[in-house]
Amino acid sequence: MPEGHSVHRIARQFDRNYVGRAVRASSPQGRFVEGASVIDERTVMSVRAVGKQMFLEFEGDVWLRVHLGMYGAWDFAGEILVDPTIASANGRMGQTNQRGTDLEGEPILDDAGENSLTSIGAPRRARVHVRMSEQTTGLADEGDQWPPPVVGQVRLRLMTEVTCADLRGPTACELQDPEQVQATIGKLGPDPLVDDVAEGEERFTRVVRRKPTAIGLLLMDQAVVSGIGNVYRAEMLFRARQNPHTPGRDVPEDVVRGLWRDWVKLLRTGVETGQMMTMDDLSDEDYRKAMASRDDRHWVYHRAGLPCRVCGTTIVVEEAAGRKLYWCPNCQKG
Repeated sequence: MPEGHSVHRIARQFDRNYVGRAVRASSPQGRFVEGASVIDERTVMSVRAVGKQMFLEFEGDVWLRVHLGMYGAWDFAGEILVDPTIASANGRMGQTNQRGTDLEGEPILDDAGENSLTSIGAPRRARVHVRMSEQTTGLADEGDQWPPPVVGQVRLRLMTEVTCADLRGPTACELQDPEQVQATIGKLGPDPLVDDVAEGEERFTRVVRRKPTAIGLLLMDQAVVSGIGNVYRAEMLFRARQNPHTPGRDVPEDVVRGLWRDWVKLLRTGVETGQMMTMDDLSDEDYRKAMASRDDRHWVYHRAGLPCRVCGTTIVVEEAAGRKLYWCPNCQKG
């Protein structure tokens, strides 16, 4: 499932390529024909990302709410003005160096075919086709055909004269009025990139500290905090050396506050790099390895049966509310 950093990155692409422009909207799949007809030929006024949800405002107080869910993705094609904070040399979103410095040598492609070792560059236009989701495996080659052919089940296609965005497999794709948008956002927990960070910390701490629910479940509850998914959940708890089964009300307040502050840091890094990089203070060599391989970016996630990077204890995996939870029984005793 795309986590919060991916949705914020997608929103930035819409901000640069769609806001202020009229769009042609269609539903090649046929499941959003009525909604597409409503926003067809309307101008995009603004875009908001909150947690794992994105909201596109169209003229006339009409909003499009999209929740990608487990399998949703946006595909962009055409002339794309790339946000300099998320750009890469090959036009792929998600390839910036979080340190903001140039690393010499040939670009390294990670195990998903992504060029991850480039510095933040200036805005530019490039004819590219790029997929925005957590399970991206490569770029599609569509040549210069315009509009690009519809491939697969496209729920919604949004086109300007030069840019195309295709939405596939979302959990939610619906139109809302302003009141409905506010009601939806009102049900979500704080998002460090949307809400005041200090106020968000107080709100998060207050909710967690009164809950009997395990902290490992609370971090995944979008009503408690927005944007955290399975990867960030496991990594944040390890970084805090916190047992995932401890009830929220029993987690020390300083640890709860530390979790929020760590989320602020990790979310910003994720938006800047496009990668869920959760290991700090790496040498240049280890950093390059981490950006080249997802297996080298995390402390415990996806490492079941392997030795803990800190103590050597075998990392365990278990089911928690239908999702896999990875943790170290030794480092996370507390």
